[in-house]
Amino acid sequence: MVRHTAVEVPQGTCYGQTNVPLRETFSEEAEIVKKNLENIDFDLIYSSPLSRCRKLAKYCGYGNVVKYHDCLKELHMGDWEMHMWDDLDMTVWKDDWVNNPAPNGESFAQMYNRVALFFDKLKERDTDNVLIFAHGGVISCARVYFGEADIKQTFDLMPQYGEVVVFQC
Repeated sequence: MVRHTAVEVPQGTCYGQTNVPLRETFSEEAEIVKKNLENIDFDLIYSSPLSRCRKLAKYCGYGNVVKYHDCLKELHMGDWEMHMWDDLDMTVWKDDWVNNPAPNGESFAQMYNRVALFFDKLKERDTDNVLIFAHGGVISCARVYFGEADIKQTFDLMPQYGEVVVFQC
């Protein structure tokens, strides 16, 4: 799995499923990702349909073969999208951020369930090596799914922009 490259939004912005621009350093960051994927054969390639993942998949040369899947989208932050975290009333998340959704959004548990369903279906396929372009939250869900983390650790285990994370099933 590959997390998209750095985004061009003010630090502290909640951007979930909003299509946001990438930093002007995209080409340099994407080139590093591309080199990390060189000489690896993939049976299938998937991506979130959000623009920050689509652009990276295309840059890495997979634009014609990638399959876009809505289950790989980032957490839907509802009314919180594009607001500063410090300005949000986080009362709804105070006691149980895993199960309580952002207003008009989805909960982390709901996102985990859609990501887990994607992996359940993927396991049914006869594949050895799959590449997925996704988001930090989705990769965190994968860590939970593959038994590398507890769901309550997910925000502490966020991958870096452009990071390649490998899972074995």
